Amino acid sequence: MAEEELRHIVRIAGKDIKGGLPLAMALTHVKGVNMALANAIAKQASEELGVDEKIHLGMLDEKQIEVIEKIVLEPSKHGIPQWMLNRRKEPIKGEDTHLTGHDLDFAVKGDIDKEKKLRSYRGVRHSAGLTVRGQRTRTSGRKGQTVGVRRRKGTKGSGK
Repeated sequence: MAEEELRHIVRIAGKDIKGGLPLAMALTHVKGVNMALANAIAKQASEELGVDEKIHLGMLDEKQIEVIEKIVLEPSKHGIPQWMLNRRKEPIKGEDTHLTGHDLDFAVKGDIDKEKKLRSYRGVRHSAGLTVRGQRTRTSGRKGQTVGVRRRKGTKGSGK
């Protein structure tokens, strides 16, 4: 393709992506694809399609985009290692799967709702809107209107 045939917007896995980005960087815009997975997908796509890994996304034609989308949606079927998938040993099916976009949002929401229903420690913290992973909450992580340090009357520096 010539430079003037660069497509400015390409749709992959339900997400519009700028065509001027290199392939690996463009794939990170899809929810559920991190940089390591994007590099692996770009490498696999370059082997299957015979193009450079660093090609701009907008330079690819429709058939090449379809192949890349298939790799993004089902990476384990295209030689991507199992440890790169984001849903390993899924609780319901027990299989290794990879979710992207709204499917990933729905699965995470379902996991959080299950924790809340079980009334586990994590579920209780999610229900209360508090931190879940052991962060400190006394001074940081405040939401909404913050309150500064309160001093009792009659102490040094309180103004009375």
